[in-house]
Amino acid sequence: MLYSVGIRLPNSSGHIIVDAEDALAAAVKAKADYPEAMITYVRRKNRRGDRRHPASQVLRQHVRPTAI
Repeated sequence: MLYSVGIRLPNSSGHIIVDAEDALAAAVKAKADYPEAMITYVRRKNRRGDRRHPASQVLRQHVRPTAI
């Protein structure tokens, strides 16, 4: 199931879409991707609302590259 997770970074805020089994797992995955972020909300993805307000490109720049 897809969840929208609201996060607040030191210089920006927004939301990301996370695939998880429940809301707690979605929050943990978001915190793992953005350890400096504060989780503000977790809710099930709303197709209509999330199409109007897509996830920000600014947040995608903060993703740490994975080690190979």
